Amino acid sequence: MRTLALALAAIAPITLPLPALAQDEPPRIARMAVEVEEKSITELSAMLAAGTISSEELARAYLDRIDALDRKGPKLNSVIAVMSGAIEEARMLDAERKAGTLRGPLHGIPILIKDNIEAKGPVPTTAGSTALLANVTERDAPLVARLRAAGAIILGKTNLSQWANIRSDNSVSGWSSVGGLVKNPYALDRNSCGSSSGSGAAAAASLAAATIGTETDGSIICPSSINGLVGFKPTLGLVSRTHVIPISHSQDTAGPMARSVTDAALVLTALAGSDPADPATAQADARKTDYAAGLSPGYLQGVRIGVLKDRTGSNARVQAVFAGALDWFAAAGAELVEIEDSRTGLDGLGEAEFKVLMAELKADLNAYLASTPATVKARMLKDIIAYNAANAVIELAWFDQGLFDLAESQKGLDDPEYREALAKSKRLAGAEGIDKLLKTHDVRFLIGPSNAPAWVSDLVNGDHSSGPSQSQLPAVAGYPHITVPMGYVAGLPVGLSIIGGQWQDHDVIKAGYAFEQASKARVAPGYSQRADAVADPIAK
Repeated sequence: MRTLALALAAIAPITLPLPALAQDEPPRIARMAVEVEEKSITELSAMLAAGTISSEELARAYLDRIDALDRKGPKLNSVIAVMSGAIEEARMLDAERKAGTLRGPLHGIPILIKDNIEAKGPVPTTAGSTALLANVTERDAPLVARLRAAGAIILGKTNLSQWANIRSDNSVSGWSSVGGLVKNPYALDRNSCGSSSGSGAAAAASLAAATIGTETDGSIICPSSINGLVGFKPTLGLVSRTHVIPISHSQDTAGPMARSVTDAALVLTALAGSDPADPATAQADARKTDYAAGLSPGYLQGVRIGVLKDRTGSNARVQAVFAGALDWFAAAGAELVEIEDSRTGLDGLGEAEFKVLMAELKADLNAYLASTPATVKARMLKDIIAYNAANAVIELAWFDQGLFDLAESQKGLDDPEYREALAKSKRLAGAEGIDKLLKTHDVRFLIGPSNAPAWVSDLVNGDHSSGPSQSQLPAVAGYPHITVPMGYVAGLPVGLSIIGGQWQDHDVIKAGYAFEQASKARVAPGYSQRADAVADPIAK
């Protein structure tokens, strides 16, 4: 029994404490409350401009919510750490505002970033693994530097599926040895999906104005859909990947997760841009725009949209919610074109993608680890594997590292099998996938249910999600993909996916906004202990 108790203590979350109050500050409970729940970036900016709140008060209000909902209360476990310099950063931005200097619509707005993204300060970038607790790099990822330049306050780091959910086929989404298991704020027994699980739960619970997630295949879209959010996966190369713990340079990207399309667009505008260290972003500056501009409820009028009828899954409740979404599209003036054969000719895509991910995981992670401080003892993937084995009671408590082992066996990026798989996967997902579907059916976008509702988290047996997913084609092709709330099943959110062609990011966002305005589907989470299927015998 004593051994079991020690093991359970070892895998308890290692969330870092909230910043201490200065000597001259009143206790949090005695401060005047600033209401931030469900407040949009536009609303918060207006409050800051009117002087009804300051950025410091805003940052403290979100820290109070983290304390009340993440550390206490429902204990969402969505935030691994808060940045010790966040309050000082807020004060600086308040001083700039007072002096008449505004950096943009994110000036003084608190943002949380996923803990595989580096940010200056004493907080490590861990990817959820205790192997990287010493990974204090004191460097901002370029995407973080862009957020700061736009005036955003980096409030802290969000929990995630450890190693961005690439360690094992038997993983538990939302669990990391550093942060514990993320809970879904709509039903606390449910999963928040991976790998940007903490970013999803934190944004849904209004623990920041918005969050940043990362995706290789579905890791922005799924947690956004399951947590009732707007999530946007950009075209590969629109956002820098430098100083982000990698899986695959062919598919990795960061993107915004927020409670509205407008908020996601405002954050993307700050994130986008070229990076000399990341050749994939060479076209990003030419594509950079104000993604919140030109959003109109009437955008879908006369637009032909391909409905992925063969990708709706078998859940009758999800299908009913999706049918309602199609009615909203039709009411908004869209012309719906049913597509029954979107999988035709795509045999072998999954196998090719998997080969690419395994080969690039080894190469890209080795390159990243070599760039970390000397205090990080693991310098290659094989060192992480050895560390996990030596610390199995913590790191391998719930699932194995079979995918790490497989990745370590790969021959490298010069391997002809890898190069063939890369070319095949890009061709099938892009030219013979999304591009062909758009052209053949003469449609601007493809739509379908983003995911099934959240499943019950199960540390013992691992994930057991089922249902539709639209993530693979845009993830592998590197094309834009947005999910927008479309309804609920037993109180659990379900998202609507909109997919466009390469570099059609702004158009996809415009389509998402028009759907959002037609549906008005988002409802704030209620932190129920469990989902109650009796609540809606078919769908809402």
